[in-house]
Amino acid sequence: MNKTNEENYEVMFKVVLIGDMKVGKTNIVSRYIKNEFNKDSMSTIGVEFGSKELVIEGHNVKVQIWDTAGQEKYKSITNAYYKGAKGAFVVYDITNKNSFDNADNWLNNLRASADKKCSIILIGNKSDLEDKREVSIEQGEEKAKNSEIAFMETSALSGDNIDKAFEMMINEAYKICHSEMLADVNIDIGKSDELSLKRPKEETPDNKKCC
Repeated sequence: MNKTNEENYEVMFKVVLIGDMKVGKTNIVSRYIKNEFNKDSMSTIGVEFGSKELVIEGHNVKVQIWDTAGQEKYKSITNAYYKGAKGAFVVYDITNKNSFDNADNWLNNLRASADKKCSIILIGNKSDLEDKREVSIEQGEEKAKNSEIAFMETSALSGDNIDKAFEMMINEAYKICHSEMLADVNIDIGKSDELSLKRPKEETPDNKKCC
């Protein structure tokens, strides 16, 4: 994946980050989009989002990254933003066992509202704080395996695995979008048994596609 210098994009999709407050969701987004980390960042109120444009398989792609609040009182608001998401990070803090235990609730809420094909990765953030660890890598791997999702530990402070996590997520989300776009293409079989692919008018290259 390479960043595109063009403002035009052919495909746009949404990725959301969910999890308890203070697990580092905002700094994960900031590290990926701006390569910045703010140790004094405030808790997200409601939902905030950023975006990044990339080139995937020769296509200009715009990714909207939604950072959702972790406070209980905002759950009814953020649930609405799960809809239409093609990718999601369920984030916990490796130094906070409660945030790890609560990941199950966040995952259940996500699956109740998000697209059934939504790609999900369990993220154990703050891997730089090894001396304060309360959740082992093995515990994270086991939870992810039981939930049938991917797993990775990251550090928004050092940047460790941040780009790798987003690259994995975005590539999987793109595959979902691409398969849905192909499903919309009309396939005609002629007398010569040749396949002819025809795009509906609304999906011409001049138009942007949001999946």
